[in-house]
Amino acid sequence: MSTTANTDPLLDAVRGGVRIYDLGRPLFAGMPQSPNHPAYTHTLPRRHGDKVRPDGGSAANDLIFMGTHVGTHIDALAHVSQDGRLHGGADAAQACVGGRYPEHGVHTIAPIVRRGVLLDVPAALGLESCAPGYEITPADLDATVRRQGVEPAPGDVVLVRSGWGRHFGDPDREVYIGAESGVPGVGEAGARWLADRSPHAVGADTIAFERLAPGEGHSVLPAHRVLLVESGVYIVEAMDLDGPAGDGVHEFTFVLSPLAFFGATGSPVRPLALVSGREASRG
Repeated sequence: MSTTANTDPLLDAVRGGVRIYDLGRPLFAGMPQSPNHPAYTHTLPRRHGDKVRPDGGSAANDLIFMGTHVGTHIDALAHVSQDGRLHGGADAAQACVGGRYPEHGVHTIAPIVRRGVLLDVPAALGLESCAPGYEITPADLDATVRRQGVEPAPGDVVLVRSGWGRHFGDPDREVYIGAESGVPGVGEAGARWLADRSPHAVGADTIAFERLAPGEGHSVLPAHRVLLVESGVYIVEAMDLDGPAGDGVHEFTFVLSPLAFFGATGSPVRPLALVSGREASRG
């Protein structure tokens, strides 16, 4: 039987070799998370041996309970309102129909395959990590772009590394949460710098994407307002950005697909950064 050779250039690129950077965090009970969301729990309702088939076969299965904004996750436009309004001016109360958001829910986020840009801020500042509660300014972002020589373009996914992700696995999970110390990230001005470049989505290696002031926790989140409500830009949080940063990879194909929870305000995700064999060899 004869076959026709596939000439899809994307498949050719895959055949040429792809380096995959997993930008998602493992989900486990006790992981650091925002206190505003239900914690992750995992149990086995059925274990091997609880029920055995006549042929000796057995199966195990799982029950998972978690909030949609726990672990690495994406914020839908339904997640944040300002003065009673969602993105586009929709009335936040009326937009919720039967306990769901049919027009602004996470199910409306199409699978994302786009150019990704990593802005490694501490590397540009000559640091291992930004200090607790440090606000990443537009000047910092400009300096990072100049150092890397990679400029974000409209429609990109722009990821801002603060270096704070190294604390995700600390035995004391409160370190990553940073309620007392604060957490580095962009503030309102940095969020406007990002929004001015018209990204499709943004992300960071911290628990709330943006800067958390020492002792203030999640009390005020102006970057969420600027990005989600005013600009319609999705936000991905609690990412692992150390892999590509360590290899000096600042530009890649970004892949992410939320779970299609109808009407939900967010979804856990496992984003990937893909680099071709040619680019991977440079790392």
